[in-house]
Amino acid sequence: MGGLDIRMQNVGCRHGRTEAVAGVDLEIAAGERVALTGTNGSGKTTLLRAVLGLHRQFSGMIEVGGRPARTPAEWAWRRRMCTWIPQKPAAGRFPLRGEELLAGSGAPAEAATAAGQLGVGELTGRPVDSLSGGQLQRMYLARAMGSVGAGAQVLLADEPTAALDFAGQEAAADVLTALPVTLVVVTHDRALAERCDRVLEMAAGRLREVR
Repeated sequence: MGGLDIRMQNVGCRHGRTEAVAGVDLEIAAGERVALTGTNGSGKTTLLRAVLGLHRQFSGMIEVGGRPARTPAEWAWRRRMCTWIPQKPAAGRFPLRGEELLAGSGAPAEAATAAGQLGVGELTGRPVDSLSGGQLQRMYLARAMGSVGAGAQVLLADEPTAALDFAGQEAAADVLTALPVTLVVVTHDRALAERCDRVLEMAAGRLREVR
């Protein structure tokens, strides 16, 4: 099992004057699979975005693989090591085609193979904004699999099974929990959470361990 450890100490995040995450201390071992649960607006997505540097209004310390990220070079390293499945991807003003999205993985051939395995291989020539929610989630999962092939050691996923039917949820859960990475997944999918090593719950920006 691969993966990198993640360590957070007294992490707080704000949206303007609103506190979204408060005083989070968390250690995740390399290769561990952790589910983040909780109600909408409890701070789960904000916390993952802070790990990636997508939410910069945060305090405290976040290390991945024992390394903080302060300089552009350090952030570039972290983004190579961490792959990301967003819940609501932005198509952009000029929407990407599926094949362009997969190419962003760093290992387009592996990502394309994964897309075929996930049942969206024939859709890679289409603009991503023309895909259904479930098709797009599979495309992003294929990109993440390509990123792992390119060397990513951490997968952060935000509701990666929400738009899938039951069979699709089962298949995605199989893939997510089998990848040789450290997995942190925001989910309301109880079956996916049960496959993880630990289940944590966020409420009003604070974290507690459920299992």
